[in-house]
Amino acid sequence: MGKIGYIRVSTEHQETARQEAIMEQYQVERVFAEKISGKNANRPELKAMLDYVREGDT
Repeated sequence: MGKIGYIRVSTEHQETARQEAIMEQYQVERVFAEKISGKNANRPELKAMLDYVREGDT
């Protein structure tokens, strides 16, 4: 069972560092991250994460 995470910020100017630190604190093994607007339904990293997860992952 692996810990999987997804982080997103809305613009290229925003940083993911705080979210990355939280993922590290919880010992997340695989993090998918992207900088993309919430208005954009095309989220390649979210799709990649959903394709990656397996039963038993958290």
